[in-house]
Amino acid sequence: MKVLVFASSAFPRWKDDAIPSFVSDLCSELAKGGVEVSALLPHHPGSALSEVVGGVKVHRFRYFFPSSMERLCYGAGIIPNMRQSILARLQLPFLVVSEFFSLWRVAKKEKPDIIHAHWILPQGFTAAIIGRLFRIPVIITAHAGDVFPLGNLFFRLLSRVSISSAAAVTANSSFTMAAVGKIAKPRSISVIPMGVDLKLFSSASSSAAAAMRKKHAIKGKMLLFVGRLAEKKGARYLVAAMEDILKKFPAAKLVIVGDGPEKAALVRQSQQLGLSGSIIFAGSVANQSLPPYYRAADVFVLPSIVDSRGDTEGLGVVLLEAITAGIPVVASNVGGIPDIVIHGKTGLLVGQKNPWQLAEAVIRILSGSELRKKLAVAAKAHVVKSYSWDKIAGDFHSLLEACCRHK
Repeated sequence: MKVLVFASSAFPRWKDDAIPSFVSDLCSELAKGGVEVSALLPHHPGSALSEVVGGVKVHRFRYFFPSSMERLCYGAGIIPNMRQSILARLQLPFLVVSEFFSLWRVAKKEKPDIIHAHWILPQGFTAAIIGRLFRIPVIITAHAGDVFPLGNLFFRLLSRVSISSAAAVTANSSFTMAAVGKIAKPRSISVIPMGVDLKLFSSASSSAAAAMRKKHAIKGKMLLFVGRLAEKKGARYLVAAMEDILKKFPAAKLVIVGDGPEKAALVRQSQQLGLSGSIIFAGSVANQSLPPYYRAADVFVLPSIVDSRGDTEGLGVVLLEAITAGIPVVASNVGGIPDIVIHGKTGLLVGQKNPWQLAEAVIRILSGSELRKKLAVAAKAHVVKSYSWDKIAGDFHSLLEACCRHK
């Protein structure tokens, strides 16, 4: 079976890139299972136009001239990038035209049995057109960021066409699946989440964790946040919660891994609250270098919210990474997070935008070794059973084969 994967991000641009890699990981896992996988992605300044990564033939297309000015894709994703940059907004029509002709060219050359588009817009819509022209079935995977902020009637109409045209639609969580169903009724829809590399995120040694703690002068309890510093991640509420956490654990430190548009505001907030000595901004860290951070932490916190545009957490892959590393988690009860965090069983859930509840949950975990162990063990069993890449790739493989048989 030949699969052409069509995406706009979540695929490393170069070695040791710090962006999420779940599309790339899925491609590699499918390739390991004997699927012939090629991927079509937008170019980014500094990335190769063609290469082979993890057994996957990668094609990248330029969409703006000069290519050094390409700003629309990667990073936070197309929709957030458009909100933050006029130049990114101007590049949208160029991207749509470029990806249409690039997908046409690659589909004609590779002759795939099926196209797998990640994100409903614009990839799903473009794939739907090319699929019809070449009589190739298309499946679309929704990741939430392409569903929740769709207030524009025109974009909702395009999304409806994309969803209705697909042979099958998958969603990364039950929450995303429900949101897709409010836009259109697909022929087939199921939840197949993104997975986690069990080997990588359980691989860090105690010495590597100790070295990381020493590097940041951490002698007390360590709280960890990993993610893009954007509004929907809710990091400001975790910073605010540190005031109460420090009353109980004065030596505790919060390590924030990631970068983004909210960073400057978060640094100012920590300074205004007098917390500069207790909050460490570690910046972006490549996926391969994350395990020691997880291993060193006493608790992982994901305080995501529904942001001002209606966007929220589709799943929370960083929760899977933290749980795989064996640490307990606290997270907001929003979006697809409850698929992973079952309150009181695989972690603790709190209300969004609530520093007091965050602090209470973190203190509860840090104060009780039995609770920490109970949550961590149950959560890891849940992740190993439901979110390993072996299982996820197998589920996608079965779906792709079924769609090919019925084309």
